[in-house]
Amino acid sequence: MTAEAVVVCGVGAALPSRSVSNTELTTRLDTTDQWIRSRTGIVQRYVAGSELSTSDLAVRAARQALACGGTERAEVLVVATTTPDRCCPAVAPTVATRLGLTGIPAYDLAAGCTGFLYALATAAGLIAGGTACTALVVGADRLATLPDPEDRATVPLFGDGAGAVVLRGGGANEAGALGPVILGSDGTGADLIRASRPSALRMDGADVFRHAVDRMSTTAREAAAAVGWSLGDVDRLVPHQANSRITSFVARRLGVREDRRLGNVAEVGNTGAASIPLLLADAAAKGRLRSGHRTLLTAFGAGLTFGAVALTWPTLPAHPPFGRKGPGHDQ
Repeated sequence: MTAEAVVVCGVGAALPSRSVSNTELTTRLDTTDQWIRSRTGIVQRYVAGSELSTSDLAVRAARQALACGGTERAEVLVVATTTPDRCCPAVAPTVATRLGLTGIPAYDLAAGCTGFLYALATAAGLIAGGTACTALVVGADRLATLPDPEDRATVPLFGDGAGAVVLRGGGANEAGALGPVILGSDGTGADLIRASRPSALRMDGADVFRHAVDRMSTTAREAAAAVGWSLGDVDRLVPHQANSRITSFVARRLGVREDRRLGNVAEVGNTGAASIPLLLADAAAKGRLRSGHRTLLTAFGAGLTFGAVALTWPTLPAHPPFGRKGPGHDQ
């Protein structure tokens, strides 16, 4: 039986326990705290040790999302990641088994920092088509492993983490119902963000900035229009947390007030596919994202990939923020 709509009903997040401040980075990089803050808005990021894998982070975020959704089960699992534990096999079957979900369809999806929205769209499609009634979507990345450790331009940008949402079939007028997910790609920009192996990330900052602002703004407009909203209707803009200058420019381009733009890049840096679900979980826990808020998600990543979706935020059970000693950490 097909669902009338696909509804968000749980969120979760996980971060490593170790935070790395800008000041700590200055002890090994030719940079300053002020230089990093002024160009990125980042103050610290969380970095996983060698004992903590992408699948570990994914499992912890997924468990929190399932608990928030009041369930222990999901009928499909999609993990968006650029940094799987290994090239083969995929992370998702391992994550599913560790969650007690052996046997369900489980697969990885790679679409850079837009990966969570791509995964959201594919999981929602499985529910809408009747393949599953519930789905677990996880974005998990250990992006701190990708930059050259001596590259002051990229090392400060990236952190590690995971975020997750639970989806179920529901009614089109129900809070939490997803609008159409707007997705796109442009392979002519494939070399703008590239990494052939760990510690080899290269990024053309100026071009990435321009493309990110343009693509996130365009898809956000399309996603809002798809559910009949004007941009003035948006209560909360949830952009991928690449850096604060990009997200501020996107908000300005859309005409969304700064107090309606959610962000946590200062605390966690760019966490890739984990970025948007981490921000959703954090903002919901801290009361910055509340039931009834008209919420617009938008992202941009390597590929180039980009996407956006709109939803009215649902009523979710209260859960604690993922602060340094929060339950989403590996402590």
